[in-house]
Amino acid sequence: MSDQAASDPGTAPAAGPAPLLDVVVYPHRSLGPTGFLVLMAVLCACSFAVGLVFYLSGAWPVVGFLGLDVLIVYVAFRLNYRAARAYETLRLTREALEVTKVDARGRGRRIAFQPYWLAVDMDDPPRRHSRLTLRSHGRRLEIGGFLTGDEKLDLARTLRRGLDEARRPPATEAR
Repeated sequence: MSDQAASDPGTAPAAGPAPLLDVVVYPHRSLGPTGFLVLMAVLCACSFAVGLVFYLSGAWPVVGFLGLDVLIVYVAFRLNYRAARAYETLRLTREALEVTKVDARGRGRRIAFQPYWLAVDMDDPPRRHSRLTLRSHGRRLEIGGFLTGDEKLDLARTLRRGLDEARRPPATEAR
């Protein structure tokens, strides 16, 4: 989870009141691009060595299956990295909580809630399959589905604090 504003390089920030909360949540991937290259190099080297032994002993069809294994691992990682491009932004002002869900293909969906009536539902302590949902006027929206239980709980607490701030009357200047 990141507490930085979500902005694409080609888009200007949204106009309007200053946000009380501006959060971007995205899936965590523990293996970066360099680690992926190292893993694939080691896998290819091992498959080549094992395949060479089988080829030299006359079992040449095994080489094709070892190559297929490497290809399957590569494709699985590529699909996993593509899914990691999904993210959600939460922007809270006194007037609205705007949730933008962007899928792995870059298609976005924006949902707005009025903060005064909004409820944040989350198990505390989180269970294995706990959900973080926003609820208002018969509408429900699950957010952070790709986060761990503890990360969801942290986001729920952050949202509740932000909503408490949004519900407070704005401070007026004393004369």
